[in-house]
This record gives sequence, structure tokens and C-alpha cells, in this order.
Amino acid sequence: MTDSLAARPPAPADADGSAARRWLRRWHPGPSPRVSLVALAHAGGSATAWHPLSQALAPDVETLSVQYPGRLDRIGERSVADIPALADHVVAALADVTGPLALIGHSMGSTVAFEAARRLEAAGRPPVALIVSARTAPSAGPFRHLERDDEALIEELRLLGGSEVLLENRELLRLALPPLRSDFAALAAYRYEPGPPLACPVTALVGDRDPRVGPGEMRDWADHTDAGFALHVLPGGHFYLQDQLDAVVRLVRESLAAHLD
Repeated sequence: MTDSLAARPPAPADADGSAARRWLRRWHPGPSPRVSLVALAHAGGSATAWHPLSQALAPDVETLSVQYPGRLDRIGERSVADIPALADHVVAALADVTGPLALIGHSMGSTVAFEAARRLEAAGRPPVALIVSARTAPSAGPFRHLERDDEALIEELRLLGGSEVLLENRELLRLALPPLRSDFAALAAYRYEPGPPLACPVTALVGDRDPRVGPGEMRDWADHTDAGFALHVLPGGHFYLQDQLDAVVRLVRESLAAHLD
């Protein structure tokens, strides 16, 4: 696995070197952060999902929130319905980021973060930590909840506890459903390629009322690291992060403690 990733060509860089500007959002840049935390959102989500965490972690941890194409300020771009390709783009956007890197992902973002971590290790830039949230381990098998028509997608959002403001606004839904459908297609097409475990520790987070993934399934992430694993179950559903910010901040800091002293 490592050899095949090392041989894989990187995602094409922009001619003007703007890959980082297109893919990464620095909400709270610090003068000398000790760790850069690359944050990847859920299916249908955007970089803004990480704004509260970024604010809480600054300034010693600078959060680099990934902005997927096809939403918000990138709404005019075609979504990338391919997990490995997303990971390639993220790694390319990090080319000029110096210092220790860690990754955090929620739901779909956990899978993208895992693949990005593999690529960073293959490129000789191993991350110091991987934090995954509300997503089964890559080896668990294909995503089984791909919904094709709008009403089915909306019902999936309701099941997961999506924003009521979004669910009750048809104009917002019209903009949100295409990237969500693309992200679900990316998850359905993703196939884990077996390879060496990561050399960085993995921390797994999950809500105790998540309808799609439970603590038992999150424990399978332990098979993907040789450097230590921790599982934390927090009160809440799939989007427990919204109500458990203080706990998440504490756990992120614990996972990065060796680099924050």
C-alpha cells in the first residue's frame, strides 16, 4: 500500500500556487501555532463546520478547515465524488504548510482524513495524530446508505439530525442536495485498500445516540494504527459535536498534548 501511494502522482497544483487558498480556510491564524489541525467535514458539509473548534483551539493549534468544491464559495465548481481524489487534493494543498500536522474528520471527513494520513506518511510527512468521528473504520466495507432521490436524501438528513433551518428551507435544500448526493456517491464507491497501519495514534469519537455508527464499530479503527488508540463516547447523536464542543476541544488537546507542552 505504501509503495503504491508513493508512486501515485499528486493532485494537480494550480498554476498560480493557489491550491491552499482554494482548499483550506484559516479562520483564526496564529503567529506561531505549534500544530496545524487539518479538519474535514461530513458529507454535504463545508469548512464552516469547524469554525467553533478553530476558535476554541487558537492560537497554539491552527485549524486548517478543508473547503470541498461544490458548496459555499466554491459552489460553481464540480463536486469531487471520489474519496482518494479528495485526499490527493488535500495533501497537495498542504505542500507549503510547515510544522507538525494532525487531522480530524467527522463522518465522511474521517475517511478522507484517513486516506490523507496514509498519503502524508507515504510522502515522508507523517501526521502526529488522526482524530476520527462518527464514521465506521475504512475496513468495515462499502457505505450502504446512498440515497438517490431528493426526498430520500432529506429523510436521511432528518435521521442524522440535520439542521432544521436547512430542512425547512427549500431554497437552501436546492443548493445543499447536489453536493450531498455527490459525497454519498463518493462514500458508496470507496473501497479500502489494505496496507500497513498508520504510525500515528488514532482517537475515535462518537455520539451515544448516533443512528448510523455505534461504539463497537468505532473500535475497529484500532486496527488501523500501530501507535495507540483511544475511543470516547459522548452524549448526542450523529452531530453531537455541536453540543459537546468543550469536551471535543479537551480531547483534541489531549491527543496533541505531546506537541503543545
